Amino acid sequence: MKIIEGFSEAKAALSRRIPVESYPVSPAMKQGLQKMFGTDDPEPAVRQIINEVKERGDAALFALTEKIDGLKLASLEVAKKQITGASRAVAEELMSALRLAAGRIESFHRAQKANIWREVTGTDCGQLIRPLERVGIYVPGGTAAYPSTVLMTVIPARIAGVREIILATPPGPDGTVPPATLAAAGIAGVDRVFRIGGAQAIAALAYGTESVPKVDKICGPGNIFVVLAKKLVYGVVDIDGLPGPSEIMIIADDTADPGYCAADLLAQAEHDPLASVSLVTDSMSLAGEVIREMAQQLTGLSRRAIIAGPLDRGIIAVVNSIDEAIDLANLYAPEHLGLMVANAAAYIAKIRNAGCVFMGEDSSVVLGDYVVGPSHVLPTGGTARFGSPLNITDFIKFINTVAVGKDSLKEMGPAAAVIAEAEGLDAHARAVKKRLDKG
Repeated sequence: MKIIEGFSEAKAALSRRIPVESYPVSPAMKQGLQKMFGTDDPEPAVRQIINEVKERGDAALFALTEKIDGLKLASLEVAKKQITGASRAVAEELMSALRLAAGRIESFHRAQKANIWREVTGTDCGQLIRPLERVGIYVPGGTAAYPSTVLMTVIPARIAGVREIILATPPGPDGTVPPATLAAAGIAGVDRVFRIGGAQAIAALAYGTESVPKVDKICGPGNIFVVLAKKLVYGVVDIDGLPGPSEIMIIADDTADPGYCAADLLAQAEHDPLASVSLVTDSMSLAGEVIREMAQQLTGLSRRAIIAGPLDRGIIAVVNSIDEAIDLANLYAPEHLGLMVANAAAYIAKIRNAGCVFMGEDSSVVLGDYVVGPSHVLPTGGTARFGSPLNITDFIKFINTVAVGKDSLKEMGPAAAVIAEAEGLDAHARAVKKRLDKG
């Protein structure tokens, strides 16, 4: 990681110049895209995939899975008995951990629901709250299993009252969905599971096929193809956002444990070669200690090759004060923000932009990834400036109601007619005046 001194230099180094949906495309990926789709640009390739699924439905899903993943599937949907029986193939220690996480995630989102689920009832107008009918949850997979993402996305939807939850996840090399993913789906309350990945899964959820039902909203993280597909189908369905590679910023003072700082930076770096890691501190000595700790802790890690990229691009900024560090955090709007400073809670009021804030040295981001309670699907790429973590409001909608009585009509009607006439909308004005005349 590179050490940068001074607020101005750190601000320049941490500026966001790349749109959240833009990923670097490797030469190997470009070559593969050219061979399969006749273009080395991911977005036109994703458009092709979406159009194929729109036009040919299930047939396109089978063909694309064979073309892209090299898998010839016999069926798209995972049988119910496989979901219910998956727990028998999962170690009891993991099942116990998943149940603990599920309970905490449910408790958090039930508390959120109790806090916000209040319909508005006024004299002339109001507002209803209704859950979405059917949502699609995308969970990454293929070479790995992510049961935590199943819990973190499905449980808020269920607590919100969504009637049907559809899960799409890529099959593994053997064409099956890992038992841990299916076990988590059973715990979380998924209704149907489909072994489909990538842009074709997003297209199937957005437009529907013979097997896959069309949904109202698609949520969940994914790779560049998933993100681009979500961007392109938005408007046909709603989406939760465009979550990209993981990122962490730690603010630390000289009271922070450099070993903890290093461990949390490495933990987020191992998510993805494109992950972003940064540390902002007012202590040059701490900066040096963290670098030494990371070198030691790297030894023996199984994903060192993945971690290398984020560390090479990583930044340690040394500034004059923690207040300057917080100013940088608000400008950067990180997905994960760690506050490893004395009296961390005293700074929380100054935080304006972050996906999730972890206060104090024991609040490892890893705990937030798995078991604390709030969803780990968070705004990335600076979208924490305006976006929120996945939560139950992603799975509900508001419906306004209007019930105007005679007295209110007399009070509001003339003003409505005047505004309508000022806008040149005579029929609007007449619709109100007819009621006023009758009254």
